[in-house]
Amino acid sequence: MDRFSVFIGQACSVLLFTCVAVSAFEVVMRYGFDSPTVWSIELAMALCASAWVLSVGYVTQRNRHISITMLELLVGPRVWRLFRLFQMLISIGAVFVLTLALWDPAMKVFERPERSGTAMNSIQPSYLKVLLVVGCVLYLLQLLANVVRWAQRTEGEVDGGH
Repeated sequence: MDRFSVFIGQACSVLLFTCVAVSAFEVVMRYGFDSPTVWSIELAMALCASAWVLSVGYVTQRNRHISITMLELLVGPRVWRLFRLFQMLISIGAVFVLTLALWDPAMKVFERPERSGTAMNSIQPSYLKVLLVVGCVLYLLQLLANVVRWAQRTEGEVDGGH
């Protein structure tokens, strides 16, 4: 799961770069040629949302999420290790409940797709509902992999950063 999360996380950088290119294209078309597109804003939102949702496993695998590091300094390594387990178990429970809450709305869009209601009228809401479930599953799997690494005492072997 670690390698899969890293692969997806790094692949998401392409989505963000594409979002920048689409946004720059829209600026040129809108202000340079006075001919804005009807699709660029929705596409940019879908690309950024996709990158954000899909990269959650990468952030979790690399332990790069927002944390209160002051506590780590105050309690020492042994207690911090227990805090890490507690944090992962609470996260698993919360993300599992979130996945259950997102499941029905995501499955309903397969029967009756939802549209954005904009000039483009894309199926972006349907796409994002399904993508959120996929992101939650990836997050859960990576959290479970992190718990396994915690139990094996191999957490420190994961390279952080880029």
